[in-house]
Amino acid sequence: MSDTTLAHIQPSDRFGVFHRSLAGRIARYRAYRRTLAELEALSAHELEDLGLARGTIRDVAYRSVYGTQET
Repeated sequence: MSDTTLAHIQPSDRFGVFHRSLAGRIARYRAYRRTLAELEALSAHELEDLGLARGTIRDVAYRSVYGTQET
């Protein structure tokens, strides 16, 4: 959230905006960790059925929650 965006918001509402932004980030991180854990729990055969390699699990989990990963 940029300063220019916050400049148009009443000071009393800034905390609410920050809190919602933080809550959204925490929810996405939890979704990422849950997705990662579920994929890591799969057997090699199950991963193969999905067309995934164990080395790509983190990338797949990231993309599923956050979208394409910027490099």
